[in-house]
This record gives sequence, C-alpha cells and structure tokens, in this order.
Amino acid sequence: MNVRTLSPLDRLLAGIERALETVAGAPEAARPSPAEALDDADMDDAERRHAAGLMRINHTGEVCAQALYDGQAALARSEENRAHLQHAADEETDHLAWCAERLKELDSRPSLLNPLWYAGSYVIGAVAALAGDPVSLGFVVETERQVEAHLEEHLDKLPPQDERSRAVLSQMQADEVRHAHEARVRGGIDLPFPIPGLMQLSSMVMKTVAYRI
Repeated sequence: MNVRTLSPLDRLLAGIERALETVAGAPEAARPSPAEALDDADMDDAERRHAAGLMRINHTGEVCAQALYDGQAALARSEENRAHLQHAADEETDHLAWCAERLKELDSRPSLLNPLWYAGSYVIGAVAALAGDPVSLGFVVETERQVEAHLEEHLDKLPPQDERSRAVLSQMQADEVRHAHEARVRGGIDLPFPIPGLMQLSSMVMKTVAYRI
C-alpha cells in the first residue's frame, strides 16, 4: 500500500482546516468526557458564572495549546517529532471539545478573542520549531508545567459542588503531566531566562481577559 507524503502545501491547507475547526467549529473528542457519568449540580447564578469563567479560560488555553502544537508540528525538524506533536494535539482536541461542552451546559460561550489567541500561539510554536526540536520540545515541557499549575488552581476555585467541571479538569491535568514527561524524554530542554517568565506573564493576561470576554 502506497503512503502519500504530504507536501508543504498539503500541510498548509491541513493547518488552515485545523485552525478553522479550532476557533470556529465544533471539534469532536475521540474520548468520552470524564464528566459523562456525573450529574450536574445545583448552582446559583453567581456560581454558574464563576464556573463558566474558569471553563472559558481553560477552553482558551486549549485553543492556545492546539495552535502551539500545530505551529510546532508544521516546522518540526524530524518526522518522528512531528508525529508526536500531532498526537499530542489530537489529545488537546479532546480537551477543547470537553471544555466547549461544559460551557454549553453552563449556558455560556467560548472567548470572543479565540482567533487572536490561536494566531499568537501558532506563531510562537512555529518560531520554537525553527529553533530546533530540543527548544520546541522544551516549550512543550514549560507550557504543560504552567498549564498543570493553573489547572490545580482552578480545581481549588471551582464551586465545591461542580463535579462535572472538576472531572474534566482533573483528566486534562493528568494528560498535561504526561505530555510534559514525554516531551522531556524526547529531549526537551529547560528554556533559558526570561522565556518562562514571559510565558507566565502572557498566560496571566490571557486568563484575566478570557474569564470575562
């Protein structure tokens, strides 16, 4: 059986399709939602708004992660690392779909600025890939480390009775820890100062804005 090798144009068109699906479509998860078997809790309006704000942040975070992986995979130096990044991006699509589903359940919506978040993260991923696979994988390690920390923060901030959101975030956190470990094993390096701090600063801006818009 002949396997067709994708040309740069093929990858460009596939990337555009993924971008449109991420920011404007309704991506489907390959895995069932971790909240599937849990009943929705009674929450007052303020609690639902707060839970929705947190889930909107996490949905935007998954948009950014998808874009970062897409940008890295597009310019990865080796086919092995490209395949690894694309597999990780597929799992992030699960997260994206789970968060979108939970937002609907909370009578809310994703961030209106998701196209902007996607574009910025894609550029960062592409630049990281141009610096070589060790740096690119280092971005994965640092990104997932920071995401794991903010998911832990959100698990503490959710209304205590919101077990559906908590189940989604707990599974996402486990996946992010694994992604970071796999990237480290593949040769991801520690990013030099001041890159981790700048990443954390941009994440704080995104979280502040996405909670409301």
